[in-house]
Parts: sequence; structure tokens; C-alpha cells
Amino acid sequence: MAARIDHTTTSGTFSLDGQTHEVDNNVWILGDDRECVVIDAPHDAAEIRRLVGDRQVLAILATHAHDDHVRVAPELAEAVGAPIFLHPDDLVLWRMTHPDTAPDRELADHQVIGVAGTGLQVLHTPGHAPGAVCLHATDLGVVFTGDTLFAGGPGATGRSYSDYSVIVDSIRQRLFSLPEQTVVHPGHGPDTTIAAEKAVLIGTGSE
Repeated sequence: MAARIDHTTTSGTFSLDGQTHEVDNNVWILGDDRECVVIDAPHDAAEIRRLVGDRQVLAILATHAHDDHVRVAPELAEAVGAPIFLHPDDLVLWRMTHPDTAPDRELADHQVIGVAGTGLQVLHTPGHAPGAVCLHATDLGVVFTGDTLFAGGPGATGRSYSDYSVIVDSIRQRLFSLPEQTVVHPGHGPDTTIAAEKAVLIGTGSE
């Protein structure tokens, strides 16, 4: 059975540096009728479980550890019996939300996570957060970019532990090397493509 992508949106808040904002987050689930992985666990564990259904969850993959991407990760992990994966460079952010709970496993650059007959390759893309990653499903022609790349350009870098020049380098070196027709599934907002975002970044003079 071929892998498919399921999607839902949850609403809540994002807090950092003493500021809190209302946000809508994308949740992506990659798998088939038997098994899946969950990409980010923002605000509503029940809604994610609804989308998962009775499938086995192999992993909860955090694109980064800002609270609006991992807030219900421990609750979801306990409910579905799945490990939480996070790049170790983002532990400093994880501990701000979950000081008494640690992720179960580490994400590493070039690591491949298998699910439903397809592979997700981990691309370490720091800038928005030090341990930010994107997840590239080559055979599906998609990349899950978290808050590294959106429709319209790079993710925000105006807060602690972020850096604009680093995120631009990550996008240019790790994402713009992907096929231009690759569909970008971001952590917030609508989908885009690598080709469209190349045009945006070049147009800003950042390329």
C-alpha cells in the first residue's frame, strides 16, 4: 500500500522571549492504513489522534522545539506509544516547554526514517532554531520544512537562538539543491514549491 500524506491544522499559542502570539500550525502525518509518523505535535493531541486513527505511530518527529511544535508531544507519545525524535541542538528550546521530560531519540543529518515503504531523509537546517530539521520524502516529491521555509520565504529569525544568515544558508544549501518541482509542506500556512521559493529568495537579494 502506497504511503500517503494526511494533514490537519491546530490552533494555539507560540511563546518565546516574553511574548505570546496566536498561531495556526500544520500537522503532517505520513503513512498508510497500518502505520505512520507524525510530524510536529503543536496544540491538540486529540485532533492528532483523530487523524491517526487506529494506525501504529512509529515516531513523533519534531522539526524543531519551539513550544507551538512540541507542546503536546509528550502527551501524544504516551497516548500512542511512540518515541519522540528531536535534533539535539534544540534541547535548549525543548527544556523551556518540557523541563522534566526528554525526547526519546535524536534526529541526525542524513538519517533516513522508514515508514510505509518510503523514507524520510533528515536535513539539518539551522537558522530558525539551532536544531531545526526538514524531512525529505524523495519518492513522494515532498519536503516537510517546519518553520525553515514558507510560501513567501524563510522562517522568522527575530528571536533567541535564531539567525537570518544561517537560515538563508540552510535554505540555499540544503533545500534549493532539491528538485525544483518538490512540494514544500511547511509548519504554518499554505504549500509551495522549491522553484517558487527560489524565485522569492533571489528576488529579495538574499540568494
